[in-house]
Amino acid sequence: MNPRPLVVRFGALGDMVLLTVLIRQLHQRFGQPVDLLTSGSWTRPLLTGQPGVGEIFSIVSRRTPYWLSSEQHRLARQLRTRGAGATWLADADNTKTRRLLHRAGWRDDHICDTTNFADLPGPHFADLFLRFAYRNPPVLGGVDLPLTARDAWPSLTISEAQQDDLHRWRVARGFNAAAPILVQPGNKRTMRRGRRQRASNAKYWPESRWAEVLRGLHRLHPAHPILLLGVPQEAALNDEILQMAGIGNAYNVAHELPVPRLMSLCGAALGMVSVDTGPAHVAAAVNCPVAVLFGRADPTVYAPRGARQRVRCLGGNGADELSMLAISPDDVLGAWRELVRHS
Repeated sequence: MNPRPLVVRFGALGDMVLLTVLIRQLHQRFGQPVDLLTSGSWTRPLLTGQPGVGEIFSIVSRRTPYWLSSEQHRLARQLRTRGAGATWLADADNTKTRRLLHRAGWRDDHICDTTNFADLPGPHFADLFLRFAYRNPPVLGGVDLPLTARDAWPSLTISEAQQDDLHRWRVARGFNAAAPILVQPGNKRTMRRGRRQRASNAKYWPESRWAEVLRGLHRLHPAHPILLLGVPQEAALNDEILQMAGIGNAYNVAHELPVPRLMSLCGAALGMVSVDTGPAHVAAAVNCPVAVLFGRADPTVYAPRGARQRVRCLGGNGADELSMLAISPDDVLGAWRELVRHS
């Protein structure tokens, strides 16, 4: 049996940041690198080289029937070469994943999952992953160990190469005089087809309110550049907000942020204001102060976490689809002032 733990998680950027809690605890338990089976273009640049992370196996889609998927055949061969071993399956919907693992030589007794914990230390996903690290699959006895750790904080390490890349980029763009202020207005849900204001989009906050926040940040910190983040698909949204704000020293960098640079940028920032989405989790994990706007999601379950507790969550009652619209720009700027004061 392969002695290295295998963790399986198919998640968005923020999910994979939270997963570092589980990886760190398993690494400490077993004294071995933790291999990962996952998906997403963000996972390798996010987690490669992070403490405790071993080999990363990835797949784009598990939905294609196995007999039609050369990718699944390739993955099964790779996993078979690695060898079956104790596996922590951190996805609720795992039927297809189990089937794929079985094809690679795993048995059910190699695998444990996150169901039916009687003693979770809290409702947050990070608490779940902390507790999950002390579960054993049947091949290791199948008995949950007592929870002895309390370190339920996602954590990302920024490499020297990432810092060098950030320095060169900031110098080239003229952002090197003062710590930047980061703003993340967009998210995957907002950028789907259709009107951004549609009722089903619980993560929409009006462009005019973002513009008012930008003006407030500029008044508070006129020497600090304000950088609007995102993926390239969010660049148009950023441009609209910047046009409404009408301020200087503010820039749209959505086309310039591969994940490693995003990490190092967060580590160098004065702070971030963000909708509830992946970059906010990255920021918290590198101890960047962050104010997060929540819609329908419950912050007690999904809030970004960092070791220094520099996170302020606004809105988010777990029920009202429009609860983010109850947040005012003054609320956001008040949370920002508190974060900066305590930092």
